[in-house]
Amino acid sequence: MEIWNGFVQALQRIWETSGFVGNDWRNYIMIVIALALLYLAIKKQFEPLLLLPIAFGMLLVNLYPAIMAAPTEDANGGLFYYLYQGVKLGIYPPLIFLGIGAMTDFGPLIANPKSFLLGAAAQLGIFLTFIGAMFIGNLGIEGMSFTPQEAGSIGSIGGADGPTAIFVTSKLAENLLGPIAVAAYSYMALVPIIQPPIMKALTTKKERAVVMEQLRPVSKLEKILFPIIVTILIALLLPDAAPLVGMLMLGNLMRESGVVSRISNTAQNELMNIITIFLGVTVGATASGEVFLSGQTIGIIIMGLLAFCFGTAGGVLFGKLMYKVTGGKVNPLIGSAGVSAVPMAARVSQKVGQEENPSNFLLMHAMGPNVAGVIGSAVAAGVLLSILG
Repeated sequence: MEIWNGFVQALQRIWETSGFVGNDWRNYIMIVIALALLYLAIKKQFEPLLLLPIAFGMLLVNLYPAIMAAPTEDANGGLFYYLYQGVKLGIYPPLIFLGIGAMTDFGPLIANPKSFLLGAAAQLGIFLTFIGAMFIGNLGIEGMSFTPQEAGSIGSIGGADGPTAIFVTSKLAENLLGPIAVAAYSYMALVPIIQPPIMKALTTKKERAVVMEQLRPVSKLEKILFPIIVTILIALLLPDAAPLVGMLMLGNLMRESGVVSRISNTAQNELMNIITIFLGVTVGATASGEVFLSGQTIGIIIMGLLAFCFGTAGGVLFGKLMYKVTGGKVNPLIGSAGVSAVPMAARVSQKVGQEENPSNFLLMHAMGPNVAGVIGSAVAAGVLLSILG
């Protein structure tokens, strides 16, 4: 009889500690959302390197919330709590920028410095959304009141640059780090869905079919001097942007110098892959049902989407202006690549351009604004931190 009672108690204990008991109903909604994102990552291959770890982290935290639990006097914290400190302390974003710099050829930007203007124009979404969030905050809507620091953090989503959004938010509004990180990385992963309708709506068939002239060759000396000069200028003008821009340019200098191929390869591959895993799963793990399905978080997600759309539109519209000024020599589609999602946004420009003209190859032309967008988002981050920090 005692054995039977012990067996029943064990089963009862297993049931009471299972996820079927006491789990918030909102967690089940987030589980469905996580499964939908996994479908997009695996079946549709929408930037699976980002979307798959984010979606699985989202799935896991809603099945087992304790994986993000903070430590107490009696117990250690959950696994993801400790991995998340790299996000919270702003460690992962500069390391991601190091890897991006090591993987990216800045040649198209150096060959066509006008691309800087397109990258700057695509940061429009950051500042428009910052102003919009401040306006909404002043309306006194319950759950939608934002401080200037929170508004700046929400606006940073518009650069389509997850590391920059995380870096800014960790400094200005740590309380919003979870929803802003999820929004920023989700929109980065969904660039192939979000951008094409905006690009097509703002351009004509004739503009999309423009074939651009081949870029001039860029010397090795130019490629070596560029990251050094950019680091000096930006670190002096906007010291708050130095961690992001400095690591981006260090990675690029390692690539272009040709004297540290071993650590350049490590930054491009092993380090980048490790940080992407850690950052992806922990960003996804901030999206628990209780936190994520709230009025404020949904508002942030919507404003983040608008910020990204405004950024894309700003780049395309400035591309149209350049099309007019140059007498039709610039394809406006490359302006959409001015957001920081590198090289995803450049590939989208290439794809949309080839739909109108199969012989058109815009990828290298779009990489100029795309790289400029990475630098531009870091500069915008420095501006926000200087003003609001």
